[in-house]
Amino acid sequence: MPILVITGTGTEVGKTVTTAAVAAAAVAAGRSVAVLKAAQTGVGPDERGDAAEVARLAGAVTAAEVARFPEPLAPGTAARRAGLPPVRPQDVATAAAKLATEHELVLVEGAGGLLVRFDEAGGTLADVARLLNAPVLLVASAGLGTLNTTELTARELRARELELLGVVIGSWPDVPDLASRCNVADLPEVAGAPLLGALPAGAGALDSADFRAVAPSWLSARLDGRWVAEAFRMREAS
Repeated sequence: MPILVITGTGTEVGKTVTTAAVAAAAVAAGRSVAVLKAAQTGVGPDERGDAAEVARLAGAVTAAEVARFPEPLAPGTAARRAGLPPVRPQDVATAAAKLATEHELVLVEGAGGLLVRFDEAGGTLADVARLLNAPVLLVASAGLGTLNTTELTARELRARELELLGVVIGSWPDVPDLASRCNVADLPEVAGAPLLGALPAGAGALDSADFRAVAPSWLSARLDGRWVAEAFRMREAS
């Protein structure tokens, strides 16, 4: 798995922090890692973007962006409003493939959800995954409403014959409600793919050294971690 595409069921589900955790666990396992942000929106030229935030948390990783746009909008819309060339799926795939020649693992983080449009032709992160023949990791929220968005994304991946590696809960609450507890069992069922981790709420606010030390405990062995889904279910969902 030299390239892994990471998407979310929507915005603000913990995608960037999850990307950082995956990167940190891989680095701890001795792998060289690069993180590529397909399209960074909502930041100025000198502001820290998502790839740089991943590097801050995860440590020794290469951080790169294909393009950035100032307004916090879908990449295609943000590019048009800024009068800048859009990001196209081939641009992202080419950049990821180049990084893969120099690193053992490349994490490609999307913007928003799977079908957020990059350009006027309707190119999306799903097209990037297809061009790279790369598996997709889906970051989902914990609570009410997540089953619908998770299943919709999983169905779209299957329709495009793309591999869904699994689902990670991007922010597990300190005091989970009934819906969140039930979703631990229901998320892998509706996704048709395993639950591969759960990050605690507020993980991104940890000191970088602390983040790197504990990140493997949030992810399963498939993602270089030591988290066990059944133990988590027994502890949190009962």
